[in-house]
Amino acid sequence: MAESAVSVAAAALVVAGWELAARGGIIAPQFLPSPSRVVVALWTMLTEQNLVWHVVVSTTRVWIAFLLAAAMAIPIGIMMSSYRIVGAALEPMIDFIRYLPVPALVPLSIIWFGVGEETKIFLLWLGTFFQLVLLVADDMRRVPHEFVEVARTVGASSRQVMTDVALRWMGPTLIDNLRITLGWCWTYLIIAEIVAADSGIGYVIWTARRFVKTPEVMAGVVVIGLIGLVTDQLLRLLHRRLFRYL
Repeated sequence: MAESAVSVAAAALVVAGWELAARGGIIAPQFLPSPSRVVVALWTMLTEQNLVWHVVVSTTRVWIAFLLAAAMAIPIGIMMSSYRIVGAALEPMIDFIRYLPVPALVPLSIIWFGVGEETKIFLLWLGTFFQLVLLVADDMRRVPHEFVEVARTVGASSRQVMTDVALRWMGPTLIDNLRITLGWCWTYLIIAEIVAADSGIGYVIWTARRFVKTPEVMAGVVVIGLIGLVTDQLLRLLHRRLFRYL
């Protein structure tokens, strides 16, 4: 309770300082509008510009890309750490690709997939998969070898070693890594939604930028931040419920 109160108080202090700086003319409103103007813009976007629809579209895109990345990264990461030949074959390529800037691959994405939903999903997936697969591989490598040996000694099969030993050990850090990479997926949303998009929060922000509607730009950014905050807290709650023993 005390930590929550401190968090709320700190956020309120920042917002109050921001409001005073904007109203006092310390910051030009065209660069950073006051929180009150952002709230007014947000209300207008909710009531007149179908912001809820754009939020639903963006959230759907992010979760499709993220779940696809997780479904691929978890088994591949486990195989990379379990079998040396798989790790030797895949890790150098993954290391190379994960350092490539996603914006630089936008033209190639358009050539490959056109300007439909596939390109947007691909860009979001691209910014998530290659980071997550290495995190999963590292988690698997940290499973104590002694635990595996004991399980083998008492007659556990390979499937039982995986499900009852490895996954149970790496479960807490796996959930944390999924939470972190979901945040990364959201950070690529603007890049994904400026590719011939006509919906989504990124499209709303990019359109407002073109007409120098800074309050609407800030409102879109705030919406993304709020969605991320709520999602992160829900995943933290899930972590505490699943791993009460920590």
